[in-house]
Amino acid sequence: MAELTYDSTLRELRTDRGVLRYHEAGEGTPLLMLHGSGPGVTGWRNFRGNLPVFAEWFRCLVLEFPGFGVSDPTDEHPMAAAPEAVGRFLDGLGLDQVDVIGNSMGGIVAAQVAIARPDRIRRLVTIGGLGRNLFAPGPSEGIRLLAEFTEDPTRDNLVRWLYSMVHDPALITEALVEERWAQATDPATLASARRMYGRGALAARAAAAADTAPYWAMLHKIRARTLLTWGRDDRVSPLDMAIVPMRTIPGAELHVFPDCGHWAMIEQKDAWESVVLAFLTRKDGAGLGER
Repeated sequence: MAELTYDSTLRELRTDRGVLRYHEAGEGTPLLMLHGSGPGVTGWRNFRGNLPVFAEWFRCLVLEFPGFGVSDPTDEHPMAAAPEAVGRFLDGLGLDQVDVIGNSMGGIVAAQVAIARPDRIRRLVTIGGLGRNLFAPGPSEGIRLLAEFTEDPTRDNLVRWLYSMVHDPALITEALVEERWAQATDPATLASARRMYGRGALAARAAAAADTAPYWAMLHKIRARTLLTWGRDDRVSPLDMAIVPMRTIPGAELHVFPDCGHWAMIEQKDAWESVVLAFLTRKDGAGLGER
C-alpha cells in the first residue's frame, strides 16, 4: 500500500449544513473512526498511526467533527452537533451500516448513534470515555486540566493537560505540543472548546443533568456487538467508568491495557490494534453476545 499521508487521504463531503472533511484509506467493510475532544484534536491526529494497519482490512473513514477546526464550524455545542454530523456523513456517502471505532467523545457519539439508530452500526469499539464515574471523584484530573486550558489558554496549561493524557510522559514531544498549540489557539476552535469545557459550560451541563436522562442510562438499548478498550492508568476517564457500560450493554466485552493512559490506540498501539482487529474480524456467531 502506498504511504498514507494527510493530503493523499483527505476528502470533502458537501452537505446542506456545511462541508464535512474526512480521511479515507483502504477498501472493504466501511470502518468509521471518530475522534475525541480536547485542545488541538483532530481525527487525523487521533488515528494517523493506526490507519495503515486498519486500511489493510477495511475502508477506513476518519471523520472530522464540526467545531474542531477542520470541518466547517457549527454554532451548536460540538458534542450535540456530532451525532447529526455522523448521520449526514453516512447518508452523504450512501452507507447504510458501518463498524465504528470511537475515541473518548467519539465513543460517546457512536453510542448515541447506536442507541438512536441500531441498524446503522454493526460493531462498536470505544476507547475510554464511555460511562460514568462510580468510585473516582469527578470531574477527573484530565477534565479539570482541560477546563483550565480552555479558560486560560497558555502553553504551560496545554502541556499540563497533555501529560494527563498519557502514562508515559516521553510521548509528549515538542512536535506534539507545537501541532496541538497551533490548532487549540485558533479563535474559532477555542470558542467552540469553551462551549464544551469552560467552567460555565461544565456547570450548566451538571445542572441540566438533574432534569434529563443521561446517555449512559440508555446503553442497554445498544444492539451492536461492543468492545470497550481502556487504559488502566487513564486520568481523564478513570477505569471505574467502564463498569456501567460493561454491565449494561448486552454482550459487551472489556479489554484493559496496562501502563496506558487515555490514548490506548497510541500508547499501546500494537496491542490495541491486535485486540481490535481480532474483534472486528471475528466471524458472526463466534463468542458470547453475537446477535
